[in-house]
Amino acid sequence: MISETRQRLIQLLADGEFRSGEWLAEHLGLSRAAIHNNIEALAELGLEIYRVKGKGYRLERPLSLLDGAVVNQQRQAPLHLFWQIDSTNAYLMKRKHLCTNGEACLAEMQTAGRGRRGREWVSPLACHIYLSYFHRLEQGMAAAAGLSLAVGVMLVEALEQAGFDGVGLKWPNDLYLDNKKLAGILVELNGQFGEPAEVVVGCGVNVSMPSGVATAIDQPWQELQFLQEGLIDRSRLASTILRHLDAGLTEFEHSGLAPFVVRWQQRDQFAGRAVKLLVGENTIRGTAAGIDLQGNLLLNIDGEIKAFAAGEISMRAD
Repeated sequence: MISETRQRLIQLLADGEFRSGEWLAEHLGLSRAAIHNNIEALAELGLEIYRVKGKGYRLERPLSLLDGAVVNQQRQAPLHLFWQIDSTNAYLMKRKHLCTNGEACLAEMQTAGRGRRGREWVSPLACHIYLSYFHRLEQGMAAAAGLSLAVGVMLVEALEQAGFDGVGLKWPNDLYLDNKKLAGILVELNGQFGEPAEVVVGCGVNVSMPSGVATAIDQPWQELQFLQEGLIDRSRLASTILRHLDAGLTEFEHSGLAPFVVRWQQRDQFAGRAVKLLVGENTIRGTAAGIDLQGNLLLNIDGEIKAFAAGEISMRAD
């Protein structure tokens, strides 16, 4: 785990300015050797730290550290904020029976972040948004059909309100920017037939990707920093996302996917484009034609519209 000393060291370096080893040692009550060892440990966690003789240490780029008071402003639901955790989704799933609607978990870093179909979600320290959100659907598991699509709309609309335009949606649970993956959604469900369903919605958003981490990602990616000069306030961004989830999950529970379909199709990254679906070992080609009220992907195949459900289906542009 990231010790309290290393947390304080990150906070002292977060502005991106040079700090001498002597200055850091004095402020943290440590020896110069201890400062060096802690710097090395942070570098192993993925922080890009420059060392210049006569000037000291500074980060590759400034960090916007999460502030729980800012993140949870105007909200009453509990917020769990960690420096380091295995997975924000796993944390809420473990305590699902204790959670209340709107309860959320954020972390500066994940050691076992997960994407769809068990893929790793690369989660470097203090760079992106790793957020999970709990909601109990009183109508049960069946009422969750299309939820990941609705969450995609909520997330894009939150980014638009925060000033990030041009973000599109890719069926069933990705956000795209500049034809590259910007964010992913992971919805996990727990429940029995005839009982309320416990839902954990995970959102991972690339905010500012460190150069040393980018090589570990096996697909084209994009970051919000692409759209804005200067430091992005991750706390305010997370707060905006949470408020959109608060409103959106309530709307979804009352009305299902229907209110989100047109909004999703307005932001469809692949609308009218030739695509291929990989279903197991089979490849299906057609033209993307949006989604239906059940959240199925619609493809125009030789003039006939066919629907494809979620599951083992993935989608890549030709």
